[in-house]
Amino acid sequence: MARRYDVAIIGGGVIGSSIAYHLKTLDPRLSVAVIERDPTYRTASSALSASSIRQQFSTPVNIAISRFGIDFLRRADELLNVDGEMPHLGLTEPGYLYLASEAGAPVLRENNAIQRQAGADIALLEPAALSTRFPWLNTGDLALGSLGLRDEGWFDGYGLLQAFRNKARALGADYITASVTGLEIAAGKVEAVLLDSGEHIACGFAVNGAGPHAAAILGMAGVDFPLAPERHCVFVFTCKETLPACPLVIDTSGVWFRAEGAGFIAGPPPREGDTPEQQASLDVDYGLYEEVLWPALAHRVPAFEAIKFSNAWAGHYDMNHFDHNAIIGPVPGYDNFLMANGFSGHGMQQSPAAGRGIAELILFGAYRSLDLSDLGPQRLLNNQPIIEKNII
Repeated sequence: MARRYDVAIIGGGVIGSSIAYHLKTLDPRLSVAVIERDPTYRTASSALSASSIRQQFSTPVNIAISRFGIDFLRRADELLNVDGEMPHLGLTEPGYLYLASEAGAPVLRENNAIQRQAGADIALLEPAALSTRFPWLNTGDLALGSLGLRDEGWFDGYGLLQAFRNKARALGADYITASVTGLEIAAGKVEAVLLDSGEHIACGFAVNGAGPHAAAILGMAGVDFPLAPERHCVFVFTCKETLPACPLVIDTSGVWFRAEGAGFIAGPPPREGDTPEQQASLDVDYGLYEEVLWPALAHRVPAFEAIKFSNAWAGHYDMNHFDHNAIIGPVPGYDNFLMANGFSGHGMQQSPAAGRGIAELILFGAYRSLDLSDLGPQRLLNNQPIIEKNII
């Protein structure tokens, strides 16, 4: 059995669905297939993301991607409406607040110069200013804070995934429920995508948008990049006291927290020493709450000494262990195989720009909206990492 499409996208999460949407928007005549193994998205990274967006990166390309992304999110109800039904993504913009000790303050200052040059509105706050603005914050061991004054916050990530998917389908993209078992390759081209149903999806272009499963897809083409799922746990809790104007706070410990409805969500860094099997698991590591998260929260916010745990979940980062930045562009050695992988926790916020970029490469052979060439796969072969200092 075989069907033929102009473009076959492997992975129907927020990245794959963004690519499909942008392709069909730019050229409605294209035939586009999106191959997704689980249309319920129960364990998809897109469904389990904390769904935040920030401008506070340390590289111009990532800042530009975020500026593109926030503009898209603000217009999503108009751009992604289907027959007058508009998605409501609940975008709220209280900002990100990075906190630094004396040792970390120079990095925030260096980053701030890059951010402001790129047009991001980021303020540096000394401890006294932090205390005035956020009186609930313990600033005793802080030297500096970096606060996004606009264009940073959080939104309904699952809503964005579904909005991209619904709009792409309304524009004519086909979603196929199947797992990919192989690629049919000849003369440096992917001729077809092989499915567990036995079907062959012949294609003019193939795109790897498989998130945490990207390495397996690349392996089918003989490409070995250091991509792997990395488990991140998110904990939900309530506090009797309110924290007025609470942004998304990144503590010096690496712990982050933000408001969520009537409570809060927070996450610690992954546990060092986890095995690949543990990283691939979606079991919550509840030990992180008592051992790492709660002590850091209680130190930074005295009101958090008395919090009530209510829930938790785990999701995967699509980690690029080469340099923790997305890999976007043509797969080396192939004429018609592209990838958008390795977002390392930034996939949700970077999905609008990544989808647009891949669509432009397919249709025009070059970027037109935003130059993402710094993120191309060739940098891994050339051993030229992009050093991003602001990693969560």
